[in-house]
Amino acid sequence: MYDSSPRTRSANIGGIVNKVLLIDDDVSLLEMLSLAFADAGFAVLTAADGAQGYDIVVREAPNAIVSDVNMPRLDGFTLTRKLRSEGRTVPIVLLTSRDNEIDEALGLELGADDYVAKPFSTRVLLARVGALLRRDALRSAASEKKRSLVRAGALELDTERLEARLGGTLLTLTLTEFRILEAFAERPGIVLSRTRLLEIVRGDDSVVAERIVDTYVRRLRRLFETHGGKADAIETVVGVGYRFRAEPSA
Repeated sequence: MYDSSPRTRSANIGGIVNKVLLIDDDVSLLEMLSLAFADAGFAVLTAADGAQGYDIVVREAPNAIVSDVNMPRLDGFTLTRKLRSEGRTVPIVLLTSRDNEIDEALGLELGADDYVAKPFSTRVLLARVGALLRRDALRSAASEKKRSLVRAGALELDTERLEARLGGTLLTLTLTEFRILEAFAERPGIVLSRTRLLEIVRGDDSVVAERIVDTYVRRLRRLFETHGGKADAIETVVGVGYRFRAEPSA
C-alpha cells in the first residue's frame, strides 16, 4: 500500500517553485506520485524509464529526481552513476523494493542522496525531497560566504567546483563522498561519530543506516592509498566513529 496523504510542506523553497522529475515504469504509481507532488506545489516532470529520464534531466534541469531502481533500458543505479559522472549534483532519491542494505548502500555510494523503500508513505517521500531541497538552498547561501578552498595537509578541496585533490592529484568522488571528506578536512583531529557525519553531510534528520558511513570511509581509504596517501589517514576510533589525520603536504 502507498499512503497518498496530502503534503505537509510546500515545495516553494525561497520563493521558487521547484521542478521534480519522477521516474518509474509503474504507470499507476507514477500517476499517484505526480498528483501528490503537484498538490505539494511542485512542477512535475515524468518519465517511464531511466533513458527517458536522462533526456529530461539534460533538457529541463529539474531541481530534484525521484527514481525507481528496477526499470527497463536504464535502471536507477545506472542513471545515478551516469548523472554523477557528468558532474550533475541534482538531489536524487531512489525508490527500491529490495529489502537489502547492500543495494541501498550501493545506490548511495554511486551518488544518490537518499532512498525510500517500497511500500512507502508519499508524505515521507515529500518530506525527504523537501529536506534535500532546503539543504541545498542553505548550502548555496552558505557557500557565498564561505571560502571556496579547504586545506588539510596534502588534501585540498574546492567547495565551489566540488573538486578534491590529494598531493595535487584529482580524486574522483561522488557528491556524498566529497561532503564526508569536506567534513573531515574542516575538522582535522576531531572524532566524528557516524551519526554526526550523517548530520553534517545530509543536513537533515532522515533515518539512514549508520553502517552506510563505513561504506564511504572504505572507499575514501582506497582512494587515498591509490593516490599515494595513507589509508589510515581516516582513523577508526573504536566504539565512537572516525577521525581525520591530515597528512603533511609534500
